[in-house]
Amino acid sequence: MKKNESVLLSITGITSEGNGVGRAEGQAVFVPYTAIGDEIRAKIVKVQKGYCYGIVEEVLTPSPDRRENDCPAFFRCGGCALRHITYESELAVKEGIVYENLRRIGGVETPRLPILPSPLENRYRNKGIYPVVRDEAGAIHVGFYAKRSHRVIDQGDCLLQPACYGKFVRILKEFLQDYGISVYDEVSHTGQVRGLFLRMGYRTGEVMVCVISTQDKLPHREELVKRLLAVEPGICTVVLNVNPERTNVALGKRNVVLYGEGVITDILCGRRFEISPLSFYQVNSPATEQLYQLAAEYAGLQEGDTLLDLYCGIGTIGITMAGEDTRLIGVEVVPQAVENARRNASLNGLKRAEFYCDTAEGIVGRLEQQGLRPDVVVLDPPRKGCEASAIESVCRMGPKRVVYISCNSATLARDCRVFAEKGYGVRKARPVDLFPRTGHVECVALLTRDSVEK
Repeated sequence: MKKNESVLLSITGITSEGNGVGRAEGQAVFVPYTAIGDEIRAKIVKVQKGYCYGIVEEVLTPSPDRRENDCPAFFRCGGCALRHITYESELAVKEGIVYENLRRIGGVETPRLPILPSPLENRYRNKGIYPVVRDEAGAIHVGFYAKRSHRVIDQGDCLLQPACYGKFVRILKEFLQDYGISVYDEVSHTGQVRGLFLRMGYRTGEVMVCVISTQDKLPHREELVKRLLAVEPGICTVVLNVNPERTNVALGKRNVVLYGEGVITDILCGRRFEISPLSFYQVNSPATEQLYQLAAEYAGLQEGDTLLDLYCGIGTIGITMAGEDTRLIGVEVVPQAVENARRNASLNGLKRAEFYCDTAEGIVGRLEQQGLRPDVVVLDPPRKGCEASAIESVCRMGPKRVVYISCNSATLARDCRVFAEKGYGVRKARPVDLFPRTGHVECVALLTRDSVEK
């Protein structure tokens, strides 16, 4: 096939990026904004060795999975990938991707358990990050990046975010314009305000507004706080996050509190958590409760068990899972997260919880010196998965059960193959949807020494 050629395609699958897949002349053709069952005419826009990319020229026969797009920014914004299909078909796609990755990459054959849907399809995100830019004409834009670019699409009201977030976006834009405050330019590395970071407690309704700045002082900050509180009395704190670095990382390491205590609280699985701007906290709270309840079921903690929570962050998984008689040991490499975890354990009255700033390899040595071996290990690594040394360390401790929570089923599958080489097989795995309308999906897997629970 050649660039600009038109081809007829039957869409037979959807990738994790949300692209439909068809075949022409023996090659796979990836076409965005299509649905399984579509018959289309596509224009080839990019030719690679063995596959191509196309765009829809005409939908000849639409799939029954299609639905009307309900977001005016969908085709420009890079946030959602699957807003053009029904939620039922989206769940089927995600479930298929998880189990295919486990089988193809990990060599894992387990019973296919149905994906757990998110209780909310829209307005589920408790966190939003909005970059702020000024265009060549001097206009300020606050929104989200277009797909595969650093071009900001104005999006005051995103259907994935709480409705009040749009008001905060508007207020910040007006505030910057009214007082002539400079906006950061990533090319020249000049200007002050880089973005807006928002958080809300799903159960408590507490709101955090965080302005990301290259400087630790914000002109007329009292006026900004006054304007914010006037439209949303649920705001508990306003923070200035200081990020002077030339980087694509959104948040800096230092915070200046402009109003309130600099933290909000939320309730998850009946436990209370204190959340700072730098805390990792799952974005979909009701779906996270389902995820953690499933992980606790797989963990099967017994009275007096020792639970090791690796990549523990602020302690949410271990704290929601542990009982009064559970010895909880949490491990995290980010010092501030460890302090947050200790505070959260105290808030929930867990007297047998301890948290260490360490790596998986480092904690093995500590536990061996104490003569301890965990009964259950919980892993919740970043998208890149576990380091081989971490898997080696877990297996060396010899836990009865390993519960692996993953936001990337491809790296989960890769790591399960490594675990299998060391004697830990996957007994069961189940997808959980935390990110409706996007291509992302979580999965929980239970591994035991011989794939049979003892």
